[in-house]
Amino acid sequence: MTDTTLPTAVPAKTLDITDILRILPHRFPFLLIDRVIEVVPRERIVAIKNVTINEPFFAGHFPNMPIMPGVIIIEAMAQAGGTLLLSEIEDRDNKLVVFTGVERARFRRPVVPGDQLRIEVQVKSWRGTAGRMAGLAFVADKKVAEATISCQVIARKRVGGDSGNTDVPAAG
Repeated sequence: MTDTTLPTAVPAKTLDITDILRILPHRFPFLLIDRVIEVVPRERIVAIKNVTINEPFFAGHFPNMPIMPGVIIIEAMAQAGGTLLLSEIEDRDNKLVVFTGVERARFRRPVVPGDQLRIEVQVKSWRGTAGRMAGLAFVADKKVAEATISCQVIARKRVGGDSGNTDVPAAG
């Protein structure tokens, strides 16, 4: 009789900033992930955001006490999830992954300049053009935020003009 062994885990795929720029349409000042340290296709992604005092939101949030806004942390989660999902779409240059909902958002600790945000996103459901993802954000080993994010893949086209469509989900 021959022993059958399960394959060992595939080494985690990593993406540097140039890889991320090829996948996501976001650019400075709104690109909020710097590196991807783990990808399990269609399941999970772990991304890094190095938080610096040069972030544009720190100028007003808050002067003399800079704290990364919670909505920006959730946007970073959405961008990590978008990177995971868009990397599976062949014609991604013609598509966007946009927010359709945020649920159960919780903020546990402030994120400040000098912190390294580790963003973990797990796909809960994915049905080709719509999905739900659970996001967690950590600084060191301390959870700083969590949220469930719903998203949808839409065609990338100009918003506005003569289309009359005002029901476009918020880009995320």
